[in-house]
Amino acid sequence: MAFTNDIISNINRREPIGLDKNGTPYRVLVVDDSTVMRKIVTQILRSEAFDIAGEASNGEEGVEMFAESRPHLVTMDINMPIMDGLTALKKILSIDPAARVVMLTSESEQKMVLEAIQSGAKNYVVKPPDRTVLLEKVKASLAK
Repeated sequence: MAFTNDIISNINRREPIGLDKNGTPYRVLVVDDSTVMRKIVTQILRSEAFDIAGEASNGEEGVEMFAESRPHLVTMDINMPIMDGLTALKKILSIDPAARVVMLTSESEQKMVLEAIQSGAKNYVVKPPDRTVLLEKVKASLAK
């Protein structure tokens, strides 16, 4: 019976997706003007061993934090005060053309999502983010 439990335990065990091949956590910057949304995104990512490089409440802060910390990936809200996500995306890509940015958006912002993808965003997630969808889009964006 112990042998069977060991097999089942090993089958169910998997590495968290927030780690690279060497076991080092990917660093993610979370940019959203909503404290609640930042908490949701950070909790989902931390549950998969991602390292949160920082949290920003607007695009201007996000660009500054990106320039300082150079995370592996950024999650970015589109509609924010001071500097919107599209402008911040373009500034981040001017700092690092290979930057990986996943946009977070409401369903009503389809035109902005298209512009974000055309501007260089790697992916997008509709808010509020579904855990599985967010993790799949983040994983796919890191693989690009």
